[in-house]
Amino acid sequence: MARVLRPHGRRGEVATEILTDFPDHLAQLSAVYLWDGTVEPRRVNVRGCWTSQSRGGQAIFHFKGSDSISDAEKLVGLEVQIPIADRMPLPGGSYYVTDLIGCEVCDNAGRELGRVCEVQPTGEDTPGTPLLVIDTPEGELLVPLAQEICTRIDVNERRIDVNLPEGLRDLNR
Repeated sequence: MARVLRPHGRRGEVATEILTDFPDHLAQLSAVYLWDGTVEPRRVNVRGCWTSQSRGGQAIFHFKGSDSISDAEKLVGLEVQIPIADRMPLPGGSYYVTDLIGCEVCDNAGRELGRVCEVQPTGEDTPGTPLLVIDTPEGELLVPLAQEICTRIDVNERRIDVNLPEGLRDLNR
């Protein structure tokens, strides 16, 4: 949902980078999990959360137990997460990045190409069309996450079927 950037104010609040497409949902959270990427996430209660328009828009969190600048400094770098069951529902044809990572990718003949290891946002050439980064035996393969190419996505089966345009594999060599 967010990543803690720095302390904000003097009472233990922190400024966070918003990582969700649903920033309004942040203000409704009563508890979240803070995670450093290594040990088990830690559940904390949220005293308050609001969006600040300074610095390009950040969420300001005040967590229970964080009452000073030094408390807030200890939170820098942590990810703010929620349980999967609490995520906002998505419209059909939309997917959470976490649901795509690890999916097996198969071509239109049913041959496994590899697994999704990352989903990258794209630049100005293809706005709004992220790229699936697929780890294949031949190396990394970048595939646009477009309906014409990704013909079937089944996150429950952890599988994505693709119809690769001619020459796409050669672009990555």
